[in-house]
Amino acid sequence: MTPHSFIAKWQNVELKERSASQAHFLDLCRLLDVEDPVTADPKGDWYMFERGASKTSGGEGWADVWRKECFAWEYKGKRKNLKEALSQLQQYTLALDNPPLLIVSDMDRIEIHTNWTNTVYRVHKIALDELADATKRDLLKAAFTDPERLRPSKTRQALTEEAASRFATLAMNLRQRGHDAQSVAHFVNRLIFCMFAEDVNLLPNRMFQRMIEGAERDPGMFEVDAGTLFKAMQSGGRVGFEQVEWFNGGLFDHADALPLEAIDIKELVAAARLDWSEIDPSIMGTLFERGLDPDKRSQLGAHYTDRDKIMQIVEPVIIRPLLAEWDAVRASITDALDKAQAAKSPAARTRATKQAEALKDAFLERLANFRVLDPACGSGNFLYLSLLALKDTEHRINLDAEAMGLPRGFPRVGPECVYGIELNPYAAELARVSVWIGEIQWMRRNGFEAARNPILRPLATIDNRDAVLASDGRPAEWPTVDVVVGNPPFLGTSRMIGELGEDYATRLRAAWPAVPGAADLVCYWFAKAWQQMQAGALSRAGLVATNSIRGGANREVLKPIVDSGRIFDAWSDEPWTVEGAALRVSLVCFVKKSNSLSINLNGKAAEKILSDLTSNNHGFDLTAAKRLKENSGICFEGMKKYGPFDVPGDTARLWLISPVNPNGRSNADVLKRLVNAMDIVRRPEDRWVIDLSDQNTEANASLYELPFTWAKSFVYPYRQQIRNEKTKEIWWKYERPRNRLREQISAFDRYIITPRVSKYRIFTWQPKSTVPDTATDAIARDDDTTFGILHSSFHELWSLRMGTFLGVGNDPRYTPSTTFETFPFPQGLTPNIPAADYAADPRAQAIAKAAARLNELRENWLNPSDLVRRVPEVVPGYPDRILPVDGNAEKELKKRTLTNLYNQRPAWLTHAHADLDAAVADAYGWRNEWRAGQLTDDEILARLFKLNQERSEAYVRQAI
Repeated sequence: MTPHSFIAKWQNVELKERSASQAHFLDLCRLLDVEDPVTADPKGDWYMFERGASKTSGGEGWADVWRKECFAWEYKGKRKNLKEALSQLQQYTLALDNPPLLIVSDMDRIEIHTNWTNTVYRVHKIALDELADATKRDLLKAAFTDPERLRPSKTRQALTEEAASRFATLAMNLRQRGHDAQSVAHFVNRLIFCMFAEDVNLLPNRMFQRMIEGAERDPGMFEVDAGTLFKAMQSGGRVGFEQVEWFNGGLFDHADALPLEAIDIKELVAAARLDWSEIDPSIMGTLFERGLDPDKRSQLGAHYTDRDKIMQIVEPVIIRPLLAEWDAVRASITDALDKAQAAKSPAARTRATKQAEALKDAFLERLANFRVLDPACGSGNFLYLSLLALKDTEHRINLDAEAMGLPRGFPRVGPECVYGIELNPYAAELARVSVWIGEIQWMRRNGFEAARNPILRPLATIDNRDAVLASDGRPAEWPTVDVVVGNPPFLGTSRMIGELGEDYATRLRAAWPAVPGAADLVCYWFAKAWQQMQAGALSRAGLVATNSIRGGANREVLKPIVDSGRIFDAWSDEPWTVEGAALRVSLVCFVKKSNSLSINLNGKAAEKILSDLTSNNHGFDLTAAKRLKENSGICFEGMKKYGPFDVPGDTARLWLISPVNPNGRSNADVLKRLVNAMDIVRRPEDRWVIDLSDQNTEANASLYELPFTWAKSFVYPYRQQIRNEKTKEIWWKYERPRNRLREQISAFDRYIITPRVSKYRIFTWQPKSTVPDTATDAIARDDDTTFGILHSSFHELWSLRMGTFLGVGNDPRYTPSTTFETFPFPQGLTPNIPAADYAADPRAQAIAKAAARLNELRENWLNPSDLVRRVPEVVPGYPDRILPVDGNAEKELKKRTLTNLYNQRPAWLTHAHADLDAAVADAYGWRNEWRAGQLTDDEILARLFKLNQERSEAYVRQAI
């Protein structure tokens, strides 16, 4: 069929929609040279006329034509309102598998409406006579063959970022002119909503844009005009000759507007020309909060958490359980309708039908009264997506009901279903705006009109207050709700006093004695949610925490949940963005008790999720591992200086060769090489520190003249700025000198050291003259056997599962308590036994030989004899300096680090570790299974856990 014959045929057709629509579509298929539904899909699986006609209620289908993953198409009679056709398609997009294109047409017009979730909405209009144009035909054909071609290039995220940037500039200008931050935030939120309201036709005839464009000529008029508009929006009224509806909701609580200057008007005009109808509330609040809050403006260009991440909490906590409930209700409805159909009397049929309707209505009533709380709601991201989840669920149920022959109701779920608590006033108000906009957008996208009288329902459900500590020092109250979701603040225990103040931190810990004092701030939200569940004021919760929730003091808040409740969905280690910073987090969804919820860990089915957010098939729970007496007093955190005790190497050497001090002692007593984590995993640097911690009085310390003078100049003023009086008083000493560690390693020439946090669990030797930094853990043992056991894959596996992970790189953390003191060494080779006592044990000898060989090979690779020269220090008692022989050697040596070595893992290193593992396996008595490859990770952990439990129980029996 030629374009001209098609146009000629259809331009004079006056047939009604039912008579002409399928004939029109078949002619279009011939015109575009695409197959029609019957030819392409005779079974009607993916391409058909009258999609949805098979619904129980009979009648017309939900779409006149449907092509899976391409379009839904609805016809109207000639010159009829195509908006009605679009509204019908929008109401049924869920039942139509959310096609990317919604097409409406009569015989004279075709409109293609894009329907992708995260792109800006676009409409392509084609008049009948325009089909003569090949480009128009190609565009229409793409709807059949390549719908991606019509996907708008601009995402909603990009639009929202641009809009936020415009308003950040405006907010900053207003703050610089002396307007207080809260007034600016409230004013800007009004402007944001006006632009949105205008683009969704809630404000008539581009009223707001015309107002600000008029102010370009006379900026002084803006304040007056905006005040007039705000007053009209407060309760409904007129602006000039135009009627403005009642908005209010608390956003338009007064008529005051801030004055703007020409530069502000320019920004506002540019912003108004954006398509605000497509703003994305899932990120809008975060972006605008950064612009409005002076404390967060530095984060303007930073990343934000996307909706897919938030849905990893919302889906299991809200959507999945509600749909499971509906499945059970729907089965009962089906039974009732089957009875109605089989009934022999009209009365029985009516009773069964009413029973089915009552079941449906009761469930919809439950949804309308369902309440979600985000007790750290920020600017509303979780609240917005939770509201959409509830509205989508309600809509799905209405469509299911209609398909079963029951009447479909009007949406009842609204903003009143979401509750929030937020300490930051900027964020709290933005949360309200995000929810309002999200509600209106959902209604429009699904073919319904926005609410009226008022347009904005008051959102007193979002409170601006502290969520965990009340003003009277007691735990804060939460409202009774169905579920809690959210992303509480991430603040480590070590930073709580600095960020929140000593008084607040003290009162918080006093209010929550069940939360360990060393726990991070986020733990208080977990404790409160669990308290609400126990009180019957909450059914389910899903919260985000840093992934350190899996270990140490933090894990204690999960233990009662696992013991008396259930973690039913969790992601143990996920990337996340908060306040512009990339983090690793755990997502934890829990319930008091439920046998009906499936259990999923990291997206896979599991039998049980333990408090360290792991699961296994061997029935052991590593979180129950005990610290073993035989391991105590051996592994220590490195020394914490707290102040600028560091000195350059050249300065240290000058002091070392200086004359002895008035006490007759050399400065070598108090000058030591520092070893930090970077020195271990990279190349050692020339780090030196003053160590006066053994000097009990300031007078004694002052006898080391040059080091003391340096410390007095740099350390003393630094220490006087801190709050801890004791640390101020003994300012010349390290804050944590680790006296027990000093005592332990003094008996040896060397000790073992490992970075507390590193990609690989690496152990090395250090001479006792060095100071281990606070970012390291030091093990007071000097025998190769202990070194070998620690460097075995058995200990590495245990430490990975017993430790936690830190940073964007998600590197494992080693601790003296949870990873070292719980680890069961082979019997007879435990750290409480002097190495000399097992020197003749063949097991110890085999491990020592393999460990010494591993260390020798590594040292040869790190410092080849042809690339380095060893230079004795200026005085005895220190390790030799290792220097490159020339410039080329220096370049090569920079690449030779333990991190690079373990990244590359050459064959010789693999063999050395394999020999070591075999020797350690023999020591445990696992020789045959290990060599046969029969020991899985879970089997190894199960055996180690059993040893841990046996030894801890033995110590208990001894004590009794």
